[in-house]
Amino acid sequence: ALHDTMLNEALWPATSALIDEACGLQGNGLLFGSGPQDHVRVTSAGAYYRGQRRDDLAREYLTIYHSIDERVPRFRQLPDSHLVHTAALYTTRELQTSPTYNEMLPRLRTQNGLLVRLAEPDGSHITWSIADPVPRDGWSTPQLALLRGLLPHLRQFVRVRQALTRASALHASLTDLLDAPRLGVLYLDQYAQVVTANERARDLLRRGDGVSDRGGLLQASVPTEQAPFAQLVARALPAARPPVSGSMLLHRSTALPRFVVHVAPVRGPQLDFGARPVAVLVLIVEPGAPPRLDVALVAEALGLSLAESHIAVGVAVGRTVRDLATTTGRTEQTIYWYLKRIYAKLAISRQTDLVRLVLSVAAWR
Repeated sequence: ALHDTMLNEALWPATSALIDEACGLQGNGLLFGSGPQDHVRVTSAGAYYRGQRRDDLAREYLTIYHSIDERVPRFRQLPDSHLVHTAALYTTRELQTSPTYNEMLPRLRTQNGLLVRLAEPDGSHITWSIADPVPRDGWSTPQLALLRGLLPHLRQFVRVRQALTRASALHASLTDLLDAPRLGVLYLDQYAQVVTANERARDLLRRGDGVSDRGGLLQASVPTEQAPFAQLVARALPAARPPVSGSMLLHRSTALPRFVVHVAPVRGPQLDFGARPVAVLVLIVEPGAPPRLDVALVAEALGLSLAESHIAVGVAVGRTVRDLATTTGRTEQTIYWYLKRIYAKLAISRQTDLVRLVLSVAAWR
């Protein structure tokens, strides 16, 4: 289900509910951030309880409690992929006095929950918040083992979703991905043969930049990377039983930064090119700075005032409300007022939707 949801965001509520049911959870949530470890900016968060989304609770936590939550700086110091009990991040006194622990966490159903930090080399930070167990008498050894087993698949799910977001292709269908200008997109059949590729990927193959196409099979340009690359593709093929996704870095033919390659299985009859059904998706991503955003262009394209566009662009490049208040000379309350107007004008309710819309304007240039 996680592999399917990588390529179809609408499936996440059902996938989240499956995780809850399989692991015996009341719910779970994902929080995303960016920046240095001691100053992470939260970019989005979502909480689901057996598939039911609660944006109101996530928003309330971020706007009121996150800045005073005593566990946050301690959590950021934890090792990657380390499951920790929520209560263990508070002192004995804080368990009695903390507004977050005593007011908000009961409503989030996470007083007896777990947290895990997934750090990425590109500076992004992922928090998986695991709600209280069902029943509430504690965590069993099989539950903890299952949660740990899910971590690499959850990490891969987030990696692919973030790659699509940065390429302004978050809501693209499998066919629409072939039109993504900032991604190399290739589809392979069950024998790892290239079925089709978009223009960006074909250009890379022609130049042998990171990858090449020999007899219809993908090859890493650097010989020492070929064996792990071939294994990555093999693990995503239907014969792997079950197929799994994965990522790796590939050196390029120049001194430019290495490509990030994501390989994911494609299940079911979702695409069929000339009686050759697609079994694997390969995404080739070039790390780099975010696109330059023109405030006037964003204002014109989205129907915003220049002041509103300035706020929207700031959010899209990762600035916090406090940052925007400082740089614009306005109060944080005024920034929230602008954001409320922007959301109303664009008929959206989530920061991730605003970022997607702003970045999509950059793709037109």
